Formats: sequence, structure tokens, C-alpha cells
Amino acid sequence: MFDFENKTVLLNSGYEMPILGLGTYALDHETCVNSVMALLENGGRLIDTAYMYGNEEAVGEGVRRGMEEYGIAREEIFVITKIYPSQFGDPEAAIDTALEKLDIGYIDMMLLHHPGTGDVKAYQAMERYVEEGKIRSLGLSNWYREELTEFLPQVSVMPALIQNEIHPYYQEQDVVPFIQEKGIVVQCWYPLGGRGYTAQLLGDETITEIAKAHGVSSAQVILRWDLQRGIVVIPGSSNPEHIRENLDLFGFELTDDEMERIAALDRGEKHDWY
Repeated sequence: MFDFENKTVLLNSGYEMPILGLGTYALDHETCVNSVMALLENGGRLIDTAYMYGNEEAVGEGVRRGMEEYGIAREEIFVITKIYPSQFGDPEAAIDTALEKLDIGYIDMMLLHHPGTGDVKAYQAMERYVEEGKIRSLGLSNWYREELTEFLPQVSVMPALIQNEIHPYYQEQDVVPFIQEKGIVVQCWYPLGGRGYTAQLLGDETITEIAKAHGVSSAQVILRWDLQRGIVVIPGSSNPEHIRENLDLFGFELTDDEMERIAALDRGEKHDWY
């Protein structure tokens, strides 16, 4: 259950995680540092990165500078990173590299980026780092019903989070409840449709009508729709104004009818290959 007052959710690992934050995919070093600092300056505390994004060092720099400039305690900030299947053969080295690049003491959550050869072994290595206190929570990215059914019996620590592509044109209406019923939090990447599709989604007539009714942007409507489904949002942005707007989701609430109208937009239209 989301705590909308504190803007957090209690994970099955026992840690609280913010329910909205920033995705850093495709942000270069300087842009990433500035975006992380803009998020922190405006009250955001959740940042998502990955080995494959090539910007873990930038995220770490942004976090450290933000802590210093804005007086934020490390424990208030939640950083997610991921190891890629190409790293599954030596997961310990992958985890150590992530810890070194981020340089923020510990990793709040580490995910396997998507299924691949050796994924169980890599997850089991992450479990050992949890025991050592170097990682606090574990999760998976791009895992669906079939993959989860096969994977979960082979590991000891239940994932705290599954991160998948979810947006109004690809809603995973069967997968989301399947995951949530296991006590696992769902988080969406590409919440606004993804590169090359965002303009179409933000211009969707149904969404723009709802946005106008509430006096908010289309992006805010989509992100609020996710939150009301119990889905954590991490929209990517390098624009400080958009980052502020993406955090401002608590001054309005979508009605049941509006939620149903957005649900009716589902096309099963996936925008990335994961």
C-alpha cells in the first residue's frame, strides 16, 4: 500500500522507498548530475540508474553534491542500479564496480536488468551482499509471469520490486496484479511512452481532456494514473522544470471513471524489446 502522505511504500525488505523519482537512461555525465541535483532540490529522493546507462558515477556525484548543498541525509535518498546479463558470469565484480562507481556507501536496491544465462547465480551473489549490508533490497527488471514462475523458487530472498515497461498503451493489466499479489512492488519504466512515442501519448485526446479537467499536464495525469494503480514512477528527464512538474502529483486525484477511460487506451503496444 502506498503512503500518499509521505510519498513512500514499505518494501517487503523492510525499507521504505519513495513512490516517484527520476530515471536517468540516456543522460550524459553533466546532464545526469544536474538532473539528480534538480530532483533532490525539489524534494525527490528516488533515482534509477544502471550499468548499461554508463552514468552510475554521475548519479553518485549528483547524490553527494545534493546531500552537501541541500543538507539531505544519505538515508533519505534511494538509489536503484542494475547489473546486465553480460555481467552475470562474474556478479561479484559487477556489484563491486557499481559500489565503487556510485561511491555513496551502499546501494539501496540492485536489480538484474533482464533475464539471461546465469541470472539465478547473479541474484544469489546479490543476496550475499545484502547479508553484508552493502545492498539493502533486491529486485528484477523485465520479468513477467512465466519468468517469475520459473525464477522465484530458485532464490532465497523475495524480490522487493519488479521494474517493467508500463504506460497507457502497454498496461500489463494481468502482470501487475500477479506481481503485487506476491507482495512485490511494481515500478514502471517508459511511463510516458518512451523515446519516439512520448508526443503521441501526451497528445492522446482522452489524456488531454482529463488533464484539462484537473488543470494539470498530460504527463502529470499519466504519472498519477500509475500511482493510483500502485505503480512507482521514474520518468526520465533532463529538464528541471519537467522534473519539478513530475513530482507535483498530489494536488489532484483521478476519478474511477477517469481511471477506466485511461485503462481503455491499452493497446498491448510495447515500445522496447525487453
